[in-house]
Formats: sequence, C-alpha cells, structure tokens
Amino acid sequence: MFRKRIAVLFIHGFVGGNYDYNNYPNELQINKKFDVFTFTLPGHDKLIVNNVKYNEWIESAENQINFLINNNYKKIYVIGHSMGGVIATHLAATYKEVKKLVLVAPAFRYFYFKDGKVNIKNISETIKNMPELIRRMGAEKVIERISKTPISTMLEFTKLVNEYSKEAEKITCPTLIIHGLDDTVVPEEGTNYAYNSIKSSSNTLINIQKVNHDCFRGERNNEVKNIITNFLVKKNKKKKETLNI
Repeated sequence: MFRKRIAVLFIHGFVGGNYDYNNYPNELQINKKFDVFTFTLPGHDKLIVNNVKYNEWIESAENQINFLINNNYKKIYVIGHSMGGVIATHLAATYKEVKKLVLVAPAFRYFYFKDGKVNIKNISETIKNMPELIRRMGAEKVIERISKTPISTMLEFTKLVNEYSKEAEKITCPTLIIHGLDDTVVPEEGTNYAYNSIKSSSNTLINIQKVNHDCFRGERNNEVKNIITNFLVKKNKKKKETLNI
C-alpha cells in the first residue's frame, strides 16, 4: 500500500551519532507530512570506533533506504551531516525514490585536505593544526572524538570519501547545501565541490556566519533547522544559487 507521508532519513557523521542533531529529528517528526528515521552507522555505537570497514557504512545506509522502499515509501528525503553527507549523496545518486537531498557540512574535503586528496600526509597536517580545531570547537568535544578514532578507522573514512565523491555529479533531485563559515573541520572547498558538481536544476548553497561544524548545536542552530525544514516542506524553485546569511 502506497504511503502518503514522506520518509526523512538522517545520516550522521564520522565518529558522530544522532546526538549531533540536537533533537531535530524529533522536532521534525511533529510535522504531519513526515515520518522521520535515524540509525547509527556500524561501529559508532561503541566508545572506540574500530574494526569497521567503510563499505559497512555504505551497506548500512543502503539497508535503511531499502527498508523504507520495501515499506512503500515512494518519496524519501535524505539529510546527511559531514561524512553522512557523502553517504547521503550516494543514496540520492542510486535510488530514484530520493526526491530531496540536504547536505550539512558534507565532507567531500575534510580537515585540511585542501588539495582534494585524503591520505596519511594530510592526516598528519590535520594533527598539526589540532590546536586551532580545539580552539574553535571546544577542547572537550574534540579530544573525546579524537580519542575514539584509531588511524585505521580514519583511513576507512578516507577510502569512503575517495570512492564516493564523484557521486555528486549524478545528483538531479532538489538539493540544499549548508556550510558554516566558522567550520574548521570541513573546509569551504568541500561544500563548493558539492555545489559545483551537482547537476540538479534546484541547487542551493547557504553559507552561514557564526556556525561551525557542529551546525545543529551552535547559537544559530534554530536558524539552521528552520532553513532545512522550509526546504523540505516547500516546492523548490528551479534555480542554482548561493546565499550568505
């Protein structure tokens, strides 16, 4: 039986979790149009994200969307944060049921990977710049997440980005991209890459001042959530545009 309500699938980021959304999925569930779904990527339910391969993250997300399709959702909106944005892009490029895509700080470039490559050399450069990351994001949060991230897991993340970055070129559904101008984790190159690669006739990049990588928890978190909700509920204009707010 066809479901009239729209499924909204959230995909969290690398060494993150659903807590990063600051209760937004629950707030969105109140809207009568949506059934909201979240899940935890393999390995991220443990204190240390270890002994997991990047293809397991992809497979887990595919299982989630196949579950929705098998339960007769014909319209699915996908929201991906950070690494979840890369995975969300893959789903939108693969499944025709994905009718809207939201990329929040999509990690097509990560940390200081400004040459577009993710490798040991760039990981080392990121570590050298860690004091700046700690200053911007808060020492406690950064130290906690880094402590959960063995180099082997970091390399799995880099493999995922390397393999699936090109999927952005296959996107044709309406897309919203959000970039915090104070984000020192995903540089501007990452969001610009997504914006320039996506072929959708409805493609909007919004750069937001005083917002860092933790988009859903900062001082402008309600604005971020409202921007996304408005994109999901309204008919999208066929326009490619960049906004700064």
